[in-house]
Amino acid sequence: MALTLVILAAGLSTRYGRLKQLEPVGPSGEALLDYGVFDAWRAGFERVVLVVRPEIEQMVRGHCARRWGDRRIDLVYQELSQVPAGAAVPEGRTKPWGTAHAALAAERAVAGPVAVANADDFYGAAAYQALAAHLRAGSDAHALVGYRLADTLSPHGGVSRGVCEVRADGMLRGLVEVLDIQDRPGGLTGRTVNGAAVRLTPDDVTSMNLWGFTPAIFPLLHEAFAGFLERTGGDLRAEFLLSAVAGDLAAAGRGRFQVLAGGDTWMGVTFPDDRDAVATRLRALVAAGQYPAALSAGLAQAEQP
Repeated sequence: MALTLVILAAGLSTRYGRLKQLEPVGPSGEALLDYGVFDAWRAGFERVVLVVRPEIEQMVRGHCARRWGDRRIDLVYQELSQVPAGAAVPEGRTKPWGTAHAALAAERAVAGPVAVANADDFYGAAAYQALAAHLRAGSDAHALVGYRLADTLSPHGGVSRGVCEVRADGMLRGLVEVLDIQDRPGGLTGRTVNGAAVRLTPDDVTSMNLWGFTPAIFPLLHEAFAGFLERTGGDLRAEFLLSAVAGDLAAAGRGRFQVLAGGDTWMGVTFPDDRDAVATRLRALVAAGQYPAALSAGLAQAEQP
């Protein structure tokens, strides 16, 4: 069974201030997406598809060529004009539609089971191995790799996270998008998209947007996107998010999502000040022998007979 990894790399990086998808953080200048590619290939994924905006295509192609040579990495576009027939893009809209729309943009480039990940997150080898095992098992359930909330925060500002409610059997019951999560004097708190205060715990299971999907997800995403456009109307900043769609599907009993263990190591670059800490942690993983100093050379060496 051929497995595909889709990496969402079309974001604007507004808070970061520059194109964090390609930010060099590894000891040989690797970006975080390179670690995702490396871990996915090690776990047995055979194809990689990057979802990008047209205006950054050449930068991303150049990066992939320098890092991975002639290894095939396909690119597809996420564009505002990709809306259902009869729908219109609101005048003045410039912000990408969000992660669920980016996943839809990859539909035409994939067949069979697929994993979806963010370009600017490091998920760890165990996470990709867990996803590969789940997808190969042929379950009709989709999958989400869960992380401990306290392990996904930034000391440099509030972050948005999909906070999960998990049933005793490990299935996702529901998911709430919580914004501006910070460890404040009164504890971990954030707010919902409607502005309601939310109190959280360090051990809350959190989605970092690492998913495994069967092909059955795409009709559901199309349906959800049409409903999203009807609800949000002319809201120029509304986002169509994978976490929100999955939470709604799970809560309505229209989709089954197995929450997988394996989210033991996460890091990301939400803010510019996060970069140095990420680079330090990556050097430590290299020193511990978990990753080669140069990913492409390490993968080529591992594949030699």
